[in-house]
Amino acid sequence: MEKIISVIDLGTTKVVCLAGKKTAEGYKVIASCESPSQGIMRGEVVNNQSVLNTLKPLLVELETRIGEPILEVEVGIAGRYIRCKSVSSNINRPDPNEVISEQEINNMWRNMYNSRVDPGEEVLHVVPQSYHVDDYRSVPDPVGMYGSCIEANYKLFIGKSVSAEHTKRTIEGTELKLNRLVLEPLATARAVLQEDEKELGVAMVDIGGGTTDLLVYQDNIIRHTAVIPFGGNVITEDIRQGCEVTVRQAEQMKIQYGSCYADLAPENKAIVIAGIGGRESREIPFRFLANIIEARMDEILDAVMYEINQSGYGNRLPAGIVLTGGGSLLFNLPQFIKFKTGYDARVARPHGIITEGCEEVNQVTYSCAAGLLMYGFENQGHFPEEKQADLTEIFAGVNAGQTSKTKKTVKKVSPGKKPKEKTSIGNLLNSIFDVSNEA
Repeated sequence: MEKIISVIDLGTTKVVCLAGKKTAEGYKVIASCESPSQGIMRGEVVNNQSVLNTLKPLLVELETRIGEPILEVEVGIAGRYIRCKSVSSNINRPDPNEVISEQEINNMWRNMYNSRVDPGEEVLHVVPQSYHVDDYRSVPDPVGMYGSCIEANYKLFIGKSVSAEHTKRTIEGTELKLNRLVLEPLATARAVLQEDEKELGVAMVDIGGGTTDLLVYQDNIIRHTAVIPFGGNVITEDIRQGCEVTVRQAEQMKIQYGSCYADLAPENKAIVIAGIGGRESREIPFRFLANIIEARMDEILDAVMYEINQSGYGNRLPAGIVLTGGGSLLFNLPQFIKFKTGYDARVARPHGIITEGCEEVNQVTYSCAAGLLMYGFENQGHFPEEKQADLTEIFAGVNAGQTSKTKKTVKKVSPGKKPKEKTSIGNLLNSIFDVSNEA
């Protein structure tokens, strides 16, 4: 029987659930459903019950469409507190005449999960960047070499542990097993970036409702990630205030007529807004609306460029910027980015998936969910048991009074669903995070 993977994208604007399977032709989406979000702010779960009220009916609908119960899910995690940090590690080898083994390199990588971070933070991913072996610099893979000293350079992706805990509790409330948490920028990049772009150097920018996610690739290695704590919703709010309209009208104006490049907006066109309570209708010029949007998009772009420059790869991105997410649909956005930054830009939809009967998944608003589905299939068994054990040891002290051993609980379960095991928060948070790149 073909394995079906289910994924959940908990977005600020909407919650998306997908189910799919891997066929000879590729990854096939067999069911999808969505609903407006409640209880999620800037990519983070803040009200578990509100999220559950939204999520449970969606999962029932998804089970109905696929014709079998859902037992486990892959879930994306983002939030405004995700940050990136460069670190290095050195070891002096006892016997330089012994070949460098994969176990040595893996032990160095595992130890980086023990890196010191601010209180309340966790190391979510450790991505190797390069290695130096004695006088040999920037070695991509030192396994098989000889040397007395190894220096490894890493990028740490760090997030708030409470954010992951809230997401985990929400999934627990649905009586499903949380198979893995995946950083949403990583998943989105999997769905929208081409292999050539990742090799040359590219920045992916996912403009969602509450956040703007950034991921920088160069030489097929993830170099930087960041979550900027504002997105399309702040543009909607600016339109609401600047044009004195309702939130619904502001969102509709942004989607249907919004341009982020005022110089390219028509000068002699206007939007007619119906009067309220018998008042006369009024007109809002396209150029006026574009000026409001441009001002806020300029601010978002400044934050994106700051993070790109912080990555150290600002001058090594010949593939430019790849845009996705609902905010990428603003008119003239690629031209505006080219004018402001000099980078070429394109708007990308998910690629590499089959969507027969689920054509909506081809839209930019489904990029993260589609990437989670692809990530789920490609990383089955990617996190070996011994690494899970190591991470359990590293984070065993996250919750005082809890052991790192799995604790079994007895509870009622729905027909067709297996009883689940509870683990300590520290164990779970770090054993379920997937490793994005070990090379």
